[in-house]
Amino acid sequence: MRLGRWGRLSKGRDMTDFLETPQGRRIAYNRIAGQGPGVVFLGGFRSDMQGTKAIWLEEWARARGQAFLRFDYSGHGQSDGRFEEGCIGDWFADALAAIEALTEGPQILVGSSMGGWISLLIARHAPERIAGLVTIAAAPDFTEQGFWAEFGPVEREALIREGHVAIPSDYGDPYVITRRLIEDGRNHLVLQSPLELPFPVRFLQGTADLDVPVAWALGLLDHASGMDLRLTLVKAADHRFSSPECLALVGTAVSELLPR
Repeated sequence: MRLGRWGRLSKGRDMTDFLETPQGRRIAYNRIAGQGPGVVFLGGFRSDMQGTKAIWLEEWARARGQAFLRFDYSGHGQSDGRFEEGCIGDWFADALAAIEALTEGPQILVGSSMGGWISLLIARHAPERIAGLVTIAAAPDFTEQGFWAEFGPVEREALIREGHVAIPSDYGDPYVITRRLIEDGRNHLVLQSPLELPFPVRFLQGTADLDVPVAWALGLLDHASGMDLRLTLVKAADHRFSSPECLALVGTAVSELLPR
């Protein structure tokens, strides 16, 4: 494959594959060959390509002979860089570089949480590369409608004065939220202007999600336009959306978007 301006491939000592993006960031990825359209998994904020959903979906694709790609944004997982130095624009560029360099033709994107936002940015930038979209607890514009909206005067002042603020996390160490993350996020909002999705879309959302409210899913469905947009609410499912039943729903959603 000719990579052109999209980057250079290399292989790490542990056989992890790496792609150097046009911006000079070295990101880790794993892909399997198969029929198209391929499936691309886009992970969430501070998650990596070793998560339950990414691994499950890879095995699902392998069993069906479907091409599949998962990767780590810069500052995540095995990719180079520090998480605290990244922002939505960087991770969007990472995802776009991976899709352009490592896949051929239209792909089915599966975006989890922040990956849902990233996939919507790709849809706006390069709709011709998308055959269908599945989001899992999509979190578009979360830096603004989540972090910034929930910060009080003390957090906002600290963010502006010191450039960062730490907030508790249910998933481990506190999140370090930077001023750059917030300000860059404002340059990539998708809910402030028309959002055309000219391909089939399946939004999946748990009603017990404490990170992404059901109202966000309803708002996204209402805001986006397209001929085939559907939202599935799963009672009592949390943000991880990784129970056997939830994973089966992900597989079903992707199956609906594959050519018959």
